[in-house]
Amino acid sequence: MTQIRTLLIGTAMTAFAATAAVAQTTQPVQPAAGMNTQVQVQSPGADVAPTAPAAQGVQPVTPAPTRLTASGSPDPLVQKREANAKANAEYRASKKASKAELKEQQKAAKSEYKEQVRDAKINKKADKQAADNEMKMNLQSQAGAQTDGGEVKH
Repeated sequence: MTQIRTLLIGTAMTAFAATAAVAQTTQPVQPAAGMNTQVQVQSPGADVAPTAPAAQGVQPVTPAPTRLTASGSPDPLVQKREANAKANAEYRASKKASKAELKEQQKAAKSEYKEQVRDAKINKKADKQAADNEMKMNLQSQAGAQTDGGEVKH
């Protein structure tokens, strides 16, 4: 029984805090006719727990969503906040565009580098083949000169 009571008191306090927070941020709302706005408190030994409006099936009244910043407000803090939000949005868009541009440049540089490496490998292979052919030609010409000379010294 005490658990139920503490739970209901906690719920009532939470509802009260939420109502106070809403009341501070919005204009005061007149209570509807016929609604019981007083909280009933019973003695600790009672068998029946107090009822909250939500427990009776009545949904709490929620205010319509409102814009936090009024456009064209003369308040300098509001104007500064809007200017900062606009500047931040422009900065984010600029940063995103420059990041995309940087990625494109890096991609182009990487593909150019790969092409240069590929060409260098081909050139290295061709140079090696040319050096091998030249060495073979030199060996063949030396072998031909030795056979003409007659004697081979070892």
